[in-house]
Amino acid sequence: MNGDALDISLLESWLWEAACSIRGDVDAPKYKEYILPLIFLKRLSDVFEDELAKLTEEYGSEEIAEEIVKEDPKQVRFYLPPETRWSAIARQSTNLGEYLTDCVRAVARDNPRLQGVIDVVDFNASISGQRILTDNRLRTLVEILGRHRLGLDDVVPDIIGRAYEYLLRKFAEGSGSSAGEFYTPREVAILMARCLDPQPGEKHYDPCCGSGGLLIKNHLRFKEKYGEDPSIEPPRFYGQEILPSTYAMARMNTFLYDMEAEINLGDTMHRPAFLENDGGLCSFDVVTANPMWNQKYSHETYESDPYQRFSFGTPPSSSADWGWIQHMYASLKPNGRLAVVLDTGAASRGSGASGRNAERDIRRLFVERDLVEAVFLLPENMFYNTTAPGIILLINTQKRRPGEIQLVNASPLFEKGRPKNYLSEKHIEMIAGTYHDWRAEEGLSTIITQVEAVKNDYNLSPSRYVAQNENEETLSLPDAILLLREAEEEAKAAQEKLWNVLKELGVEE
Repeated sequence: MNGDALDISLLESWLWEAACSIRGDVDAPKYKEYILPLIFLKRLSDVFEDELAKLTEEYGSEEIAEEIVKEDPKQVRFYLPPETRWSAIARQSTNLGEYLTDCVRAVARDNPRLQGVIDVVDFNASISGQRILTDNRLRTLVEILGRHRLGLDDVVPDIIGRAYEYLLRKFAEGSGSSAGEFYTPREVAILMARCLDPQPGEKHYDPCCGSGGLLIKNHLRFKEKYGEDPSIEPPRFYGQEILPSTYAMARMNTFLYDMEAEINLGDTMHRPAFLENDGGLCSFDVVTANPMWNQKYSHETYESDPYQRFSFGTPPSSSADWGWIQHMYASLKPNGRLAVVLDTGAASRGSGASGRNAERDIRRLFVERDLVEAVFLLPENMFYNTTAPGIILLINTQKRRPGEIQLVNASPLFEKGRPKNYLSEKHIEMIAGTYHDWRAEEGLSTIITQVEAVKNDYNLSPSRYVAQNENEETLSLPDAILLLREAEEEAKAAQEKLWNVLKELGVEE
């Protein structure tokens, strides 16, 4: 192994070489499913070696240190049997797929916290009698991943966590629209964490946590502010994820960061995992999320909800954006706050339309109850599932400035990237500083009152209030389609009601 420090550029070239070593055998979306468990195992092995070396120094003998950790595994973070350590894996010359599968299962057996985390991949799996990943490819992958140490003094956890972000990003770049459902650009997550400002002892929750990135950024922000002071109680983190492989990665990520985290598997919208003894929803100080935009759920999902989450109204089946917001709000403590990334239309759809509109009516109640604190419009072409800009919506049950809403039009604040635009550190500081200082700045931000929101029919789109040019705000095609679908749903519901009335009057169809 070489001793090069594993900085970001070296990390990315190292991971890309690892991904390329299994190209051809494995589709791009599956890179992470094979590479990341091995990186995690390599990290566990190197950390175990470091801890064993310290115990050897303390007791004067490696044999004694080995016996101590075998008898009392609590002496180390995770106990790895000798045959599962990277040195043994690197020496394995035959049946490598079977050997690796046995290794991760053995580690999970000896460390129950890792069950369902590290042992989810079968490196020996076949399809139609053909191995998915041959031993030759696996051997090359093991050799590449063995080039760098990932021990306690070799890398900081943030470097390791970025391995997952990098592979997700590379996957997203090459696989089209579905990839962006669970990938939040790193700088967007950092901006949200700066705004949420994690405090000691808080409970943080992400109902659709993906790989855990938003929770991790809150954890890192807390560490930036408070360091490693043992007298300060760190936040605790909770998440739920619907995809089993992504759930496993989220748990891996939280272990790498030594976070106090509980991640559960399941469908939050239908079966929320965090419940009180009386069956009601648990409540949290902070909620953060980037749900898949404009998800489709039936009206029954909302109207038959046993947790009374949707008291503000039933969202249209064409978009669950305000369904997710209501779930998040229902999960807040009385003094809680939340930040959520959404499609831009969530801030404006239905405003200005005549008659009833489900999303506008829900948004109206959030404004009237003085819960919306701020809305940020992000630049275009940042997210991997769309070129459209997103928004960050901040809700606070104890607003600093009651009766006011801050709107930030950050659409021009970006650096050109390939293939996506991104926020620089300067941009993050500018947006977060504007929010924390609660200032209006020409061309960037404004403060409106509830009266102004009412005057604009509860349109909270920052581009309506903070102009970047002379162009009028226009409705995007996706938003227009969603509005059309919602109008069709309402027309259909009205027609059904009419026929029911006519039937009661004895009028036949």
